[in-house]
Amino acid sequence: MNFSLYIAKRYLFTKSSNNAINIMTIIAASGVVVAAAALFIVLSGFAGLKDFSLEFSSFVDPDLKILPAQGKSFLLTEKDSTTLSKIEGIASYSRIIEERIIIEFDNKNLLASLKGVDEHYLEVTSIDSMIIQGQWFEKGSGQLVSGWGIAHKLSFGVLDYGKALNIYVPKPGVGQITSIKGAFNSLNMVNIGVFDVNEDLNGTYVYTDIVNARYLMDYANNQVTSIEIKLQPNVDERTVRKAILHHFDTDVIIKNRAQLNDSLYKMLNTENLVVYLIFTLVIIIALFNVIGALIMMILDKKGSLHTLYNIGATTKDIRRVFFLQGSLMTILGGFAGVLIGLILVVLQQQFAWVMITPSLPYPVKIQIVNILLVLVTIAVLGLIASKIASERINEKLIRN
Repeated sequence: MNFSLYIAKRYLFTKSSNNAINIMTIIAASGVVVAAAALFIVLSGFAGLKDFSLEFSSFVDPDLKILPAQGKSFLLTEKDSTTLSKIEGIASYSRIIEERIIIEFDNKNLLASLKGVDEHYLEVTSIDSMIIQGQWFEKGSGQLVSGWGIAHKLSFGVLDYGKALNIYVPKPGVGQITSIKGAFNSLNMVNIGVFDVNEDLNGTYVYTDIVNARYLMDYANNQVTSIEIKLQPNVDERTVRKAILHHFDTDVIIKNRAQLNDSLYKMLNTENLVVYLIFTLVIIIALFNVIGALIMMILDKKGSLHTLYNIGATTKDIRRVFFLQGSLMTILGGFAGVLIGLILVVLQQQFAWVMITPSLPYPVKIQIVNILLVLVTIAVLGLIASKIASERINEKLIRN
């Protein structure tokens, strides 16, 4: 094995007397380097885009969210409330009442989602930091905070006390509706702030005090649709989950931020997989050059192979020489490509060479898993390509 490795390194790093062989070897090695660098850069770009896409959800989504296992709401008993306060790892929690509503303003109507929150909500999320006009509502007031998309569609601003918003929620129950007034609970409310998170949330949500939501929904004082939880730093999420489910009297389910954004995570992961497969195909195409270079090297070294055979090297040993030569070429090329990719990604992070908008640099993120993925992909495909090329060597070729 040491003999084969020594010969393989000599063949790899020593120039051939045939200039065409040298050019083909350089092209093959350069193709591996470029393909590895490209794959790493693209994976780093998608990692950055994933974090960028999910960054805004951290402003409105809690670390954990407790939802009823059945139905739309559940009763938060005194025991359950005390349990949440005592569980180690929970920094804060907020009671939530959420429901679909109709907003009426200036003879225009729009379907939206009302989220009634208590005074602890801003300890759980940072939605107030995304307010671009006005301010967060006051506790116990008839005020709300709207998404920019809703405010734009209905053409209302902030602190317009002359034109209040009419909020309608269908009354619970069954039976024939005899009048609009009898079918809906309603409140006149004033928009006091506008937030801007992303297009989906901007056009969906309005926030108000939980007292207003409770009135609109005819809920009891301890009735909620969910509880949102903020965890303390470096806390094991699974431990907190188990503690809640063990001590809670109510039958509930618990979702983390990834589960709350399940469709977004699936979309981003699918895109990442597709891009990886496409660039793996590029690597496979590049490795055809490696196969071609090795075959040309075999034909060029035919006389040397005959000499090696005569002094005692077996056909298997000679095959191993070119297998190791191709493997070394691809693995070293993979390392060089990843190194170049790392340098370019760091430069993008530091100097923002590529911009999405004049003020927003293209996000990139270095992940160890991407480095390993590129190296493993290059190594595996390189070994296969080297094996294919080395199998061209047979006893007849060596003797003639």
